[in-house]
Amino acid sequence: MVNLELYRVFYTVAKCGSLTKAAEELYISQPAVSQAVKQLENQLGGKLFNRTHRGMELSDTGGKQIFGSVEAALKLLTEAETKYSELKNTATGVVRICASDTVSTHFLLRYIKEYHEKYPNVNLILQNGTSAETIELLKNKKGDIGFVNLPVDDKDINLSNTVMRLHDTFVANEKFAELFGKTVDLRLLQDYPLLMLELTTATRQAIINFAHSQGIHLHPEIELASLELMTELAKNGIGIACIPREFVRHELETGELKEIKTNPELPTRAIGLALPKDEELSFAVREFLNLLR
Repeated sequence: MVNLELYRVFYTVAKCGSLTKAAEELYISQPAVSQAVKQLENQLGGKLFNRTHRGMELSDTGGKQIFGSVEAALKLLTEAETKYSELKNTATGVVRICASDTVSTHFLLRYIKEYHEKYPNVNLILQNGTSAETIELLKNKKGDIGFVNLPVDDKDINLSNTVMRLHDTFVANEKFAELFGKTVDLRLLQDYPLLMLELTTATRQAIINFAHSQGIHLHPEIELASLELMTELAKNGIGIACIPREFVRHELETGELKEIKTNPELPTRAIGLALPKDEELSFAVREFLNLLR
């Protein structure tokens, strides 16, 4: 098959009617243009130009026969290149975001709102799941952006950066007022009704592992899958909730819940941004990432 660039040279020479002008337009030397024309003629097996005192003219039995087809083909290729360039620099299509309900509600919501207002033509798909489920979606190319509990050690995804710090703490309503306004030994909370996330969650695992490192065993009276439900139960005095401070700011500010400070404090955790490995990011995805940064 003939090299496409030879056809580009042929078209430019025909359009300019001169080897010199074609060389200037193509930003190559005149000998290179002349050689390309000869190479194309050899491969096609016929003469494409007549060299006259006026310059280069298409031959009746060669150049004129193919000029229209070459022109149309190059136009289609240019349109395709332009369309592809626009896709790479225009926010269209779909952005699939993978995160837990809690991260979506307490962290992503304002970014999603801002992004949707800026790029209404992009279809945002929110896929809720645990950190492990999010990682699997990214690894199987079923998600474009993921938010996971750190640390994560998985070489099949790209961890970009930390987007949110989480400070796990204990909160309760006035039923547990004897624990407010002072620092209590973390071990003391073993004797109180605790509300915690399910054992399968990264949050619960992190808290239990830390407590065990201190020789403390925190056994919840009620396990839940939802931080929102846990918050409601704590507000109603059912127990002491172990929850990130960032997710109950409103309740702490209004006084519906109060914080129980412990010694030692629970360690700070983080939410990280994860991306599929070796995947070219679309313009739409890059623009969402820019909002986060």
